[in-house]
Amino acid sequence: MAAGANEMKKTNRKYRYGMVIDLDACTGCGACMVACAAENNLAPAPAKVTDRTSITLMRVFQVKEPAPMPARKTAFVPMMCMQCDDPPCEHVCPQQAVELDPRTGIVDQMVQRCFGCRYCMAACPFHARYFNWFDPEWPAGMEQTLNPAVAPRMRGVVEKCDLCHGRFHEAQDRAAMEGSDNITYQPACAEACPAQAIRIGDLNNPDDPIQVQIGKPETFQFLVKLGTKPKMYYQSKHDWVKRLAERDSANGNSNRRDA
Repeated sequence: MAAGANEMKKTNRKYRYGMVIDLDACTGCGACMVACAAENNLAPAPAKVTDRTSITLMRVFQVKEPAPMPARKTAFVPMMCMQCDDPPCEHVCPQQAVELDPRTGIVDQMVQRCFGCRYCMAACPFHARYFNWFDPEWPAGMEQTLNPAVAPRMRGVVEKCDLCHGRFHEAQDRAAMEGSDNITYQPACAEACPAQAIRIGDLNNPDDPIQVQIGKPETFQFLVKLGTKPKMYYQSKHDWVKRLAERDSANGNSNRRDA
């Protein structure tokens, strides 16, 4: 009975994972993009790929202060799926290929159900979804480096960041073996960031250190007025960064910096 009660406790606990990204610490090195691609088995882009047909589940955008040189400053903004609590992509999907997981708060993309209509891409205000135009191909020998926790996707489906759900499942298994209901893990982007600018936490846990970061006055979110309730937070002590990041996110005028 005790074991059953413990299992019920673990099952009933609801997480709500979110991130805080410190834009003042981000150097735009692109390590998060490389780590994301490796973790999610993104094949090398074919020679015919363009910016419109590429897949980069996490992108780093460059914003510049609207001031004359030499006073002009630069900042970098990592962007991925905002893991909205009211995701518009879920509402428009006719195949139920998008689902907000009530146990984790992660917006899951189930490619097995996706037939590539791309309604979700049109609905996403953050431009964080990508259509897979090509079947994945790896140079000989490179297939041995694939992550066994993530299945490669075929062409014709939409992809996006799922907060490294494979890593979450591994952490879930570890917690179950230890008899714990505390599931903690790091997505690849947070682990790879040399400046430690990316932090993840459970927004449902009042004792999680991420709560302190969210409460700081320099913390903000993108496009809050749309009511999608994103779980990604950004920090900057510079007002111009906040203004430019918000404007460029809405208008798509950022200069992208690729790794």
